[in-house]
Amino acid sequence: MSIPLILTSLASAAVPVEAAASSAPSTVATLTSMVGGLIVVLLLIFVLAYIVKRLNLVPSSQGALKTVAMTSLGQKEKLVLIDVDGQQYLLGVTAQQVNLIDKLDTPVDVAAESFASRLRQAKSSQ
Repeated sequence: MSIPLILTSLASAAVPVEAAASSAPSTVATLTSMVGGLIVVLLLIFVLAYIVKRLNLVPSSQGALKTVAMTSLGQKEKLVLIDVDGQQYLLGVTAQQVNLIDKLDTPVDVAAESFASRLRQAKSSQ
């Protein structure tokens, strides 16, 4: 073998090493970009949660009024059972007004089904 041929083969073997060395910064840049994007998304989630909490967009059950049950009667009509300091009221709610249907003497106990129990029931019925 001649020396120029050996040098040419060594030079061609050195090119992938240089290419690998130049890909290392791009890996770091990709990782930095990914972590930066994650931080932006997390900050966006916290800001939106703060706004929702500040504007009271989520109804809370810690007040004096609690919705016990609700049944839809039509597109804009529903029956709502509410609890106000231990006393329950049955209301008829439409788009235009709210009517008191009955003040219940004995409170109605509504069993709250969890999502897990509903899922179990749906799986067993299949």
